[in-house]
Amino acid sequence: MTTIENDVLRVSIRPQGAELTSVFNKQTNIEHLWQADPAVWGWHAPNLFPVVGGLQDDQLRVGDQQFPMGRHGFTRQSVFTLTDVTPTSATFELSANSQTLAVYPYQFVFQIMYSLDEAVLSITYRVENKGDQTMYFSVGAHPAFNVPFLTGEQYEDYTLHFQKEEPLTRHLLSPKGYFTGQTEPVLTVGQELPLTKELFNEDALVFKSLESRAVTIQSPHHDHKVVVSFTAFPMLGIWAKPGADFVCIEPWLGCADNEGTPVTIDEKEGIQHVEAGSLFEAGFTIGVA
Repeated sequence: MTTIENDVLRVSIRPQGAELTSVFNKQTNIEHLWQADPAVWGWHAPNLFPVVGGLQDDQLRVGDQQFPMGRHGFTRQSVFTLTDVTPTSATFELSANSQTLAVYPYQFVFQIMYSLDEAVLSITYRVENKGDQTMYFSVGAHPAFNVPFLTGEQYEDYTLHFQKEEPLTRHLLSPKGYFTGQTEPVLTVGQELPLTKELFNEDALVFKSLESRAVTIQSPHHDHKVVVSFTAFPMLGIWAKPGADFVCIEPWLGCADNEGTPVTIDEKEGIQHVEAGSLFEAGFTIGVA
């Protein structure tokens, strides 16, 4: 376990998945990250790569080849190497190896960099193409935040405040986790989406074209909050296991497959690419108050 901290935050990251395991506000004594109760949902904040969401038949199609690939890719089960650490920053790295090449035929280096600046944690994804062909991938985050923040409160005391007032329309998922092509309005007026234990009964809320580039978890009863800002990520998933005391705010570059005819990786919706010998970088932040 690696821990970085400053006067406001103490953050811990484990080698498996380079996954956050704690975002602790030292000034308020509030642990903001879900503590991965295995009886409910046994993750804290998985990093998603090289796919986001589910693939039809759990198969990644590259050209005329198919490779087995589970939902959200292999990163969360992979062990990263800590390559650089300071009191307030840490960099983790995963390189292509025999296990990754068996399911994802690209030579890559995937780095996840964490850094603190006062009450803000920055997370940066860097993908380097070490091969001689264009590399296709998706990348995303899946941090789960404790709700409520304080004892004696209720989940329903909290709302998600979107940066801009805009109609929120979700893209519906099938029971297998594929997009059906149907949409449904979630919020038509205002910027506040109330959290309820029933909100996620039909899986995640997936927004593909938000104008907002930040979402705040907050309560009208106090000033404590968590702000997730995602300038570089056009898609956003919001999810909780129904009935659980957390909510995931998930910036995505890429998403699940659509129902119907399977497509190759280069044709997937939201897919990213990086040319041979080049770098791709994108990041988001988690701020607390």
